[in-house]
Amino acid sequence: SGALRDMLQNHLLQVLSLIALEPPSTFDANAVRDEKVKVLRAIRPYGSPKEVRNNFIRGQYSAGAVAGTQVPGYREEPDVNPASTTETFVAAKFFVDNWRWADVPFYIRTGKRMPKRINEVAIYFRRTPHLMFRRMMDNHVAPNVLTLQIQPDESIGMQFEAKYPGARMDLRSVTMDFHYKEAFKVATVEAYQRLILDCMRGDATLFLRRDAVEIAWWLVMPVLEQWANEETDAIPSYPAGSWGPQQADVLLEQDGHEWRQP
Repeated sequence: SGALRDMLQNHLLQVLSLIALEPPSTFDANAVRDEKVKVLRAIRPYGSPKEVRNNFIRGQYSAGAVAGTQVPGYREEPDVNPASTTETFVAAKFFVDNWRWADVPFYIRTGKRMPKRINEVAIYFRRTPHLMFRRMMDNHVAPNVLTLQIQPDESIGMQFEAKYPGARMDLRSVTMDFHYKEAFKVATVEAYQRLILDCMRGDATLFLRRDAVEIAWWLVMPVLEQWANEETDAIPSYPAGSWGPQQADVLLEQDGHEWRQP
């Protein structure tokens, strides 16, 4: 069915809504899901072909090497149509049009046969209006970055600038990391184990509500329709073992950004 249906429409939009939601009044299933739905409703829809082309990139992996092992391209995989146009990679740019997140881009990507299996959120903080050390540093000060790794190793990391020892004003990027397994010495519960337990307890906090599902499909359907009308050779390819097609890099480069490489 493709990465857009399998991953972006449900998993990735849910992660986006969790990151961007306002604090709920109580830690109650309906209160949390109400705030998530508010975020989904505020996501800017893309309806025209130009908007879809400018904000969504798809790709399909070709033959390459993953972790030193040669793998075939998607169309050479067993039981796959040799002329398949199913996307194995999606990158997208979203905007949440509300007071807090106005004009802040949310970049999302997901794909198969990439260098590593990882699920994380990286929040890049905006530059301050005034830099005290701008004359000494030539304005080359890296942004602070908060990283939330969901899989495979649940952790939280903070990257910021610190002064390098010495007489010169020389700043270097440093990190502070917290890992659940290292801190608590216990194995974390697998995602589906947690959901099954919540189901047995009657806790619907992590489950999708009907209105959230409907909004998510409403957001992605114009993209699916646009892709269905494109030529079969319009889907870019990327070598297995890479981070996706070059067009995905351009999506960020045109805004002056680049993908974080885990």
